Amino acid sequence: MDKGVDSVRLRVGARRWTVVGASLLAASLALAACGSSSSSSGGSSGGSGKVGVSLILKTLSNPYFVSMEKDAKTEAASDGVNLTVAAGKADGDTQTQISAIDNAISRGDKGILITINGDAVNSELAKAKQAGLFIIALDTVPTPPSTVDVTYATDNEQAGKLIGQYTAAKLGGQKAVIAMLDLFNNQVVSVDIARDHGFLEGMGIDPGSKTQNGQEAKSGKYTAGKGGDYVIACHQPTQGAIPGGKTAMENCLSANPAINVVYTINEPAADGAHQALAAASKSNVTIVTIDGSCNYVKGLLKDGTIAADSAQYPGKMASVGVKAIADLAKGGAKPTLPAGQEFINTGTALVTANALTGLDSQTPDQAAQACWGS
Repeated sequence: MDKGVDSVRLRVGARRWTVVGASLLAASLALAACGSSSSSSGGSSGGSGKVGVSLILKTLSNPYFVSMEKDAKTEAASDGVNLTVAAGKADGDTQTQISAIDNAISRGDKGILITINGDAVNSELAKAKQAGLFIIALDTVPTPPSTVDVTYATDNEQAGKLIGQYTAAKLGGQKAVIAMLDLFNNQVVSVDIARDHGFLEGMGIDPGSKTQNGQEAKSGKYTAGKGGDYVIACHQPTQGAIPGGKTAMENCLSANPAINVVYTINEPAADGAHQALAAASKSNVTIVTIDGSCNYVKGLLKDGTIAADSAQYPGKMASVGVKAIADLAKGGAKPTLPAGQEFINTGTALVTANALTGLDSQTPDQAAQACWGS
């Protein structure tokens, strides 16, 4: 999301201007399977006088990041930027990202755009800043935020809240037996925490911690909507992928076959969860997720298999980031954060085929006007 999610950075959305407004910023990311590729060769000049920028993604296996790459390349061509694209081999692969950062320093690039795979890259990013590169994080605020100069991202906690509020309203007071399908269980990634906690907060459940998943009370009352009893049946990692979502859902059903609500870090995890539920002949289960890709908006979301999604806009995160570094190289001002914020928010919107009274939402057809991917 993702944002997998990241890591999840579950990991991270569909950025629409009729929906989010002309002030929203976003960018598209793409993932290179191993090492790097470039839209043109060389560093900040490469013999062509172009500004060198590196786009370093989590992976190339997730269309969310592929969308970032596509829009970043489009912006680079417009702004005279020599864009080099690199990506981890898998979600969580920090070593490949570290190598890509080192390569950007060696080339003399003006800046780096990165969707961080983990805190292990922080020391290398510090070297890049010391070398004079302008560092922009995309999709997820790093830990600590000062690791980079600025972040363009969706408010992932708000995205989680939207689908949590929808779930509570849809339950109408019914008991919630909840499966939490997260990004990881062996590392801490901010998008994973933000989406998980946001969903619980939207349901009216205290997450129990600001820094860890799985710390909420495992049973009690949810207070959103009409309110009711809840049970947390499981927290399972998915790596933000279909196979991971399927395995996680199978494990959760083994723990509690009465599950009727499934939160997922992103759409591929939701897809995998749906496959496991279908194989187990489980129906009347509310699946909610985050991302807003065209594939799912026009598919499992439109037909109601996924009950609700929070759309995000990854493409503009990357394109705005490329433009910011290009402008900076031409003597422009550095982008600055809004007062009291750790990132520049690129927006999110609730999408569902079954709108509920009292909740603002888009239909899948409306969301398809600004979805990302194919």
